[in-house]
Amino acid sequence: MTADTRLAPGQPAPDFSLTSDQGSTVSLADHRGHRVLVYFYPAAMTPGCTKEACDFRDNLASFNDADVAVLGISPDKPEKLAKFRDKEGLTFPLLSDPDKSTLEAYGAYGEKTMYGKTTVGVIRSTFLIDAEGKIEEAQYGVKATGHVGRLLRDLKL
Repeated sequence: MTADTRLAPGQPAPDFSLTSDQGSTVSLADHRGHRVLVYFYPAAMTPGCTKEACDFRDNLASFNDADVAVLGISPDKPEKLAKFRDKEGLTFPLLSDPDKSTLEAYGAYGEKTMYGKTTVGVIRSTFLIDAEGKIEEAQYGVKATGHVGRLLRDLKL
């Protein structure tokens, strides 16, 4: 699947098993029976990604109170994710997708426009997956700043 193939509500969420910032394997299947919010971001320790991750950290209780787990996925190696987690005090799993297969399966990797230029990279995207493993909400090309607040409002969490 490429960036022009986008997931829509009601479709099954592509399964994944990725290495976390803790070195363990985390699978989407681990979360069956619960809702999970999966967000894709370009790179740990960059300004926008740090802002977004810290917003998720600061609002994690609201997600958890609604029985929604949060998972962040980027192409970064687990060692970099561990440094990012420690530096920013992140309290939810960060998953490593170095071959970008999960990013591609979700349509979160491909052509995008940055500063007026077309490049290929991670498309900042967020998915809410229901307890049965289906896409409940799919948002592509989201902004790092203000995104978490809009999610909480729109999803009524």
